[in-house]
Order: sequence, then structure tokens, then C-alpha cells
Amino acid sequence: MRYFGGSDSAGDDQDMPDDGGATDRIAYSAPIGDEVKTTTCYMCACRCGIRVHLKDGRVRYIEGNPDHPVNKGVLCGKGSAGIMTQYSPARLQAPLKRVGPRGSGEFAEISWEEAMEIATGWLKHVRQTDPRRLAFFTGRDQSQSLTGFWAAQFGTPNFAAHGGFCSVNMAAGGLYTIGGSFWEFGEPDWEHAKYLMIFGVAEDHDSNPIKTGLAALKGRGAKVVSVNPVRTGYSAVADEWVGIRPGTDGLLIMALIHELIRTDRVDGEFLVRYTNAPWLVVRNPGGADDGLFARDADGKPLAWDRTRGAIAADDVSLSAVLVGEFTLPDGRRAQPVFQLMAERYLGEDYAPEAVAERCGIGAERIRRLAAEVADIAFNQPLTLDIPWTDVWGRTHETMVGRPVAFHAMRGISAHSNGLHTCRALHILQMLLGAVDTPGSWRYKSPFPRPIPPGLGPAGRGAKPNTPLAGNILSFPSGPDDLLVEDDGTPIRIDHAFSWEAPLGLHGMMHTVIGNAEKGDPYKIDTLFMFMANMAWNSAMNPLETIRCLTAQDEDGEYVIPHVIYSDAYFSETVPYADLILPDTTYLERWDAISILDRPIGSSHGPGDAIRQPVIKPDRDVRPFQEVLIELGARLGLPAFVKEDGSPKFKDYPDYIVNHQRMPGVGPLAGWRGEDGSKKGVGEPNKDQLQRYIENGCFWRHNLAPEESYFKHANATYLANAKAMGMMGNSNQIVLQIWSEPLQKFRLAAEGHGAKQPPEALRERVRTYCDPLPFWYAPLEQQQHDTDPYPLSAVTQRPMAMYHSWGSMNAWLRQIHGSNKLYMSRARAEAEGLAQDDWVWVESRNGRVKAQLSLMEGVNRDTVWTWNAIGKRAGAWMLSPSAAEAQRGFLLNHVISEWLPAQTGPRLANADPVTGQAAWYDLRVKVTKCAPGEDGITDPLPTLLETPPNMPQTPDILRYNAGGDRP
Repeated sequence: MRYFGGSDSAGDDQDMPDDGGATDRIAYSAPIGDEVKTTTCYMCACRCGIRVHLKDGRVRYIEGNPDHPVNKGVLCGKGSAGIMTQYSPARLQAPLKRVGPRGSGEFAEISWEEAMEIATGWLKHVRQTDPRRLAFFTGRDQSQSLTGFWAAQFGTPNFAAHGGFCSVNMAAGGLYTIGGSFWEFGEPDWEHAKYLMIFGVAEDHDSNPIKTGLAALKGRGAKVVSVNPVRTGYSAVADEWVGIRPGTDGLLIMALIHELIRTDRVDGEFLVRYTNAPWLVVRNPGGADDGLFARDADGKPLAWDRTRGAIAADDVSLSAVLVGEFTLPDGRRAQPVFQLMAERYLGEDYAPEAVAERCGIGAERIRRLAAEVADIAFNQPLTLDIPWTDVWGRTHETMVGRPVAFHAMRGISAHSNGLHTCRALHILQMLLGAVDTPGSWRYKSPFPRPIPPGLGPAGRGAKPNTPLAGNILSFPSGPDDLLVEDDGTPIRIDHAFSWEAPLGLHGMMHTVIGNAEKGDPYKIDTLFMFMANMAWNSAMNPLETIRCLTAQDEDGEYVIPHVIYSDAYFSETVPYADLILPDTTYLERWDAISILDRPIGSSHGPGDAIRQPVIKPDRDVRPFQEVLIELGARLGLPAFVKEDGSPKFKDYPDYIVNHQRMPGVGPLAGWRGEDGSKKGVGEPNKDQLQRYIENGCFWRHNLAPEESYFKHANATYLANAKAMGMMGNSNQIVLQIWSEPLQKFRLAAEGHGAKQPPEALRERVRTYCDPLPFWYAPLEQQQHDTDPYPLSAVTQRPMAMYHSWGSMNAWLRQIHGSNKLYMSRARAEAEGLAQDDWVWVESRNGRVKAQLSLMEGVNRDTVWTWNAIGKRAGAWMLSPSAAEAQRGFLLNHVISEWLPAQTGPRLANADPVTGQAAWYDLRVKVTKCAPGEDGITDPLPTLLETPPNMPQTPDILRYNAGGDRP
């Protein structure tokens, strides 16, 4: 008989009662395995530590690692279900070369040597002629410290990863305001917060720490308020749900700021000492210095002292005046940042009564929320008996904080007004004195970073056979750092770091294929993608993306001549590539969760981790990182070859241990130095990976108590962070309410400086590069008539899926095998719609068919669905009749990558400052299907043909450790 979770070996058989002929039984006492290995989970981006139980070299059970600092033994359903991801029939089997038209699925299996020769030939030609003609874009791969470095060595500016259509507004908004941001760069003070307010947080990101943190908060009686149009997950367990209209979070936040300033409930001491609130801003309308900070002869920003007038703002004895207008010694007029901020947010436009209707939240409720956070912050301060020393050398006997914490994610980020919303939320934190203080939001090491954190992006002057100097994805400080030609046209294929998206820190992956098909600003030769399902759920409009990938010129040649794709699974994008380089699973390879990229640090200290192979591949596949390193050697990229031209690294583990980005700084920070005694900075240690394995595959440095808070001005923390290589100096990081880099872009748009935007973009830059956050209607909604489309439409990522990563997983598919369109019951009944009706969801861009489900926990003017559940028939080795393909659907089909046609250049449907894809600005109408139209989704693209030698699609997918087919 066969057991779920067991093998078919005779030794596993046990006497069990007759079950009436059933063939599947549970062997409750079956042994788990004969070996346990630690590694890092990859079922989402949480990066929890796991213990993998093995028997006879096969995975039998996955559990959380109780010693791991991220999850402390907790593991979600995704992590436990990693078994089914490992043994999915959708795993690619061998390298593939396209032999039929793109999209036909006609491939031939080839050897790795042939595959590498093909890839090397295409890439070498590009590098020898014009390296810009390589576009290298990766998905949620967690290897950007390697992939970005490889792209720079190749010499192409056209590199980016997932963040441009996920949460770059969150990252840029935080890094340019407080030197950190939500999620990976910061977290609430779970141990001490008395009030937590979360904005747009779904259940897929950082799920285990958030779940355990919320449990701790609620166990202590703290209040949790969730602002989200949809009441699922965290919103469902919150003490209060605020069902806001999508895209209006910024209005609510600015109304809270209005109330705090109006009632004088702000932390003036915090603002003066830790922010640029007292800095003087030059008021010279029309002048080249208007809106810039007044500075002394040494370049230090000035503030107005009550008795001494204009002095250096970092003077420890400063007695700052925060309001008023002053005459500088050189005769110019200036005002403090706080004055300018107060003038904006005290305006009638941000009063609760003015924003209530648009937000869908009553004015009295807004005032009550403002009063609640003020009460906790100022009437219930938190004091910890921990002495500490600030950057001015002053010793404080205690740490005093405002125990109000905030957290936010994609829900407020994925809008074309998202940058200003995110910045406004950080300003709200500053007004309350709730940035890295006890009970508030805290930096995760290695943050905070200077503002902006580094030099501008590399990419200008790309030349054949020449690496780019610097980081491709970096931080502009003003127009001089933009990647634009002399005439203002973009240097990058995606238009990031151009006048269309000056702070495109994560690139604009959602525009790459469309721009490549148009040849805008130039044609590319090779599109190289890794873990980026751009022909389906990672495209804002899948069918348009497929059209671009298959577009041909007048000679019948593909407009994008070469497409190389690496993935571990048969996704919807595989048929549209010319060369497939099959990746391993996360349980079959080495990885570095690097402190150079996306570390696993926390507010308690920096950390990083590795993945080690716990099983061997049973297919002809290779880890993508290893493939990339070999390609680097074959192409002669300087950092990947020795002086004699031979490979510098024998494999990826060798790279992890011996690569140094700068002297003493490599991918991993733990156990550095020849004897492993150094941390952060130190010589390579040949035993480094073994030390990680012995420690459970992670490293964590615990901060001393005196370093725990006020990291932006904590002398001990900053000195130690510099010593460990986490930052270049130990200076105070001044939190930025007024953003001078944004003002520099605005001045360029007003006609100042040598580098100015093209005329068609001048007003756009002037308007949206505002140094103070402001609210505006999403761009797409500004530019087309929304009256016919009365509903906002958004997606939520469910707890059981991360992006499309659960598509091949039989256990997770049982939870979300199909998805419905969720709608307010009252709204639906008013429009004559009922539970389980089939409906058309129509936007300005197209329509998709879905089945309706009614609920109370959704904003009345909003419809929503789970993200990435709908699949294309045939992909992921799903049967043509799979629920995902027949009843599952994507809202992506009615979204557009581009704003409605206007005069001037074609512009992305994205934030005008960062290029963040505006997924959640979608407006739709919902109408009942005509008789005979129900029962199956639409559009329904043709069945994808299976690559050669893939396992047969089973009728039942289940785990069978014995390896037999079901």
C-alpha cells in the first residue's frame, strides 16, 4: 500500500485497519529520515532558516530552524510545502534550443557545452560591438550583488531586477528620507510598541516575523490598525480595519500630519536634533538657488539660532527657530524646513474634511486616529534604562522613545503617486519622534545609510570590451547623475535614471520588452532573463508582451534577435526564448544571501546567510549563478579571469569565499580573515562556508544594548558600522523632510543648470520632483475618463503563494487552485450581481472574464483578486483542464504598461519619479456575462506545448518519497 509522505518499500508497511478499499493511508509512526541538513528557505523572500530531513537522499520533511534569527523555528505553509516544489514535474530537465517559431514550444535538448557556446557567441558579439545591446534583467532572485556586478563587468547599463515593478517607491521613499525603509531595511519594535499602524501590507512579505510580531503585540494589549482596501490576513486580525480607497493613502497620511501640526502634537526636540526641520531653505523664486539649503563657507547647512542668527545646523548648542522668515548674511531670504512643511500640510487641501470623501474615511475618524497616535506618542512615552552616547559626545542615561510604530508595503508603493505617499509616511514618523526610538519603527542593520546612500548610477560612456566603473543601480543626487544623452534621451533601454524616472533605483523591468520592440531609444540584440516570468504574471499586460517577443521586422527576423532565459521550471515564458539554461531548485544549490544585497539583518544586528545543496540534482541542470560565473570567464570579463585569461573561480562557492568587492569586503560578512576571527571586513577564509554550515547556514552579529536605538545619531553604532564596512563614515545621518535632490531636478526643469529635461517633460519634472511630499491623483486616472470605470481594481498576494512561485506546487495549489473577483456585497446587490455570477472586468485597456464572490471586508468602490493564480494552459505541467487555466484569471490582462496616448513621448504607467509600475491605479467596470458566456475565463490563450523529455503530466500530483509515479 502507498502512504502519503512515505515510500513503497516493504519496510514501511504496517498493519492498518481496512478502509474499504482506499489505497492511500497515513503512516503516523513512519520514520522521518536518516539525515538532517540546514539551509535557507526560498519559497518566498522571507529567507527563513530551515531544517531539511532526508531519507535515502530524498527530502522527507522540512521544518523551521529554531536557532535561526529570522523565523526562530516558525515556518509557514509555503516553507513546509517546499517538498512539492522540489519534486514538481514542471522542473526543466536539460538545456533547450528553440527549433520552431517563438511560442511554438518546439525545442531540442542540447548539451551544456553547446548551450554555453551559443550563449557565449551571442554575448561576445554584443560585448565586442556595443554592450548596451544586452538587456540583462532578473526576477526575485536574491543574487543582485552578483548579477549587477556581472552586468557592470560586461559593460551594459541595461541591468535591473524585480524591484521596479514591486516596491521601489518604498525603497526610494525611505532611503532618500530616513536612510532606510520598510520591510528589508526596517521593522517595528515588536517588543515595545504600544500602537502599530500598517499600510498596504499583504501576507506574502516577511510573513513569519510579522505573524509572530503581531502575536506578541496583541498579547501585550497593543492596538493594531490596518489601512488597506481589502480585509484579509493582517487586516482581518487587526483591532481596527480602515478600508481606504486605493491610491489615497497619501491623502490620509497628510491629513494625519495636518492634525498633528494643527494641534501642536509634534516632537520638536527630535525634529531639531535628528532631522533637517531647522535647516534654512533659500527662498528666491526663479533663481538657481531657490529651494536649496543655505550653507556656510564649509558647505554645512545653516539653521537659525534664537540668539546667534544663522549658524551651522549641526552645532550641538543650537537653539533652533523652526518658524519664520530670515535674512541671511548675504542678503538672501530663507525659511526653515519646518515652516515650509507646516504651510503645506496646514492647508485646507489636507484637512480631514477635505480628504474624507476621496479616501472613503470619515473626517471624525481621521481626527480620532491622529489623536490616538499622538496620545500614545506623547502621553505614554517609553523609557529604557540603557545609557548611550550621541554623535556630539553627549552621554544619555536612558533611551526615551515614542511607542508608535508604522509598517507599509506594496499597497502604498505600486501607485504612480507612491513615492510621495511613502515619503509622507516617513515624515509622519519624524513628527512623532518615532524613527529608531524605543517602541517605534527600527532600522535593520546594515541600515541606516547616508542620504542619498552613494554615488550616482554607472552607465554613461559604455564601450566595447570595457567594464562600467561603479554600480549600475545607484542613487542620483541631482541632474548630473542622470543616465541621459546630451539631447536628454535615455541611455538605458528601460528609461530608468532618465527624465522620465530620475530616481529609477531598481530599474524598470516592466518597460524593457516594450521599449526593445520599439527600438526606444535603440535596438537591442540579446534579452537575457533569469526568474522573470515576463510572458505572464510578471508583465503588466501579458498578451502585449508576447506580441513584442514574437514581433518580426520586414525581413521576417525577430525584432529582439536573441532571448536567453534561465528558470528551474516550465513557466509561461519558456516557449518565447531561444535558449533555455535550466536552473536548479533552491535545495540543490549554493546561494549567498549577501550583506551586499538583501541581507537578513534585524534591528538587533546585521546578518547574512547561505543556502547549501541538501540534495543532488537528478536532471541535467546547473545553478544559474555558476552558469553566470562560467560565462564571465568565457567572455573574459576582467573580474572573472586571471591575468593569463583562465577562470578566476572554479565555481560559485569559490566566488562566494574569494571574491572581494573591495579589500576585505566580500559577499559574506561572517567568519572573515584567514582564521575566521573577523566580521564584516577581513581577508577571505577558505573555511568560511563550513563555518556557516556549522552555525545553521547563517551569521548574525548582535548589537550591544547601547547601539540598539537612535542608530542615525548613535556614536557607538555608527563607529562600529564603519569598522564592519557597513558604511563609509561614522557621521550623523540627518533625516530629510525637505529633499534637496528632488529640488535640484525641479530647478533643472525651471531652466537652471547645464543638464535640463526635454521640453516635453519639463512640466512633468517640475511638478512631481517636489521636495515636500504632496498628493495627486494617479497619472493614469488623470489622463483618461474614469467615469465609465467606477471601480478600483487591485490584487493581493496570498499567504500561500509568493508571486507565481507556488504554481508548480501540488499542496499549495489545493489552497489557491483558482481565484475569484471579490466585490462588496452591498455594491454588487445594488448593481444586480450575485454570488458566483460570471462577469466581465473591463478597463480602458481590455477585458477579462472572472467569477464573482461577494464579501463585506472590501472597500465599496474596490474589487480585488488574488495575484498570479491564473495560469496559461500547459505551463507548469498543469493539465489543460486545470482550475488555474480554466477558472483562474489575471487582472494583468486589463492593465497597461503605458499611460493613455498623449502628445509627446510614450510614457510608462508608472511613478514619474521612480518608475515604479503602477499596478494598483487600475480602474474598471464590472458587468454580468451574457447567457452562455459563463464557466470559463477569457482571454484563454492557446495551450502551450511541453518541452521535450518532460515528465508526463500526472492526473494526481502528490509527494512520493519513493520516486514512483502516482
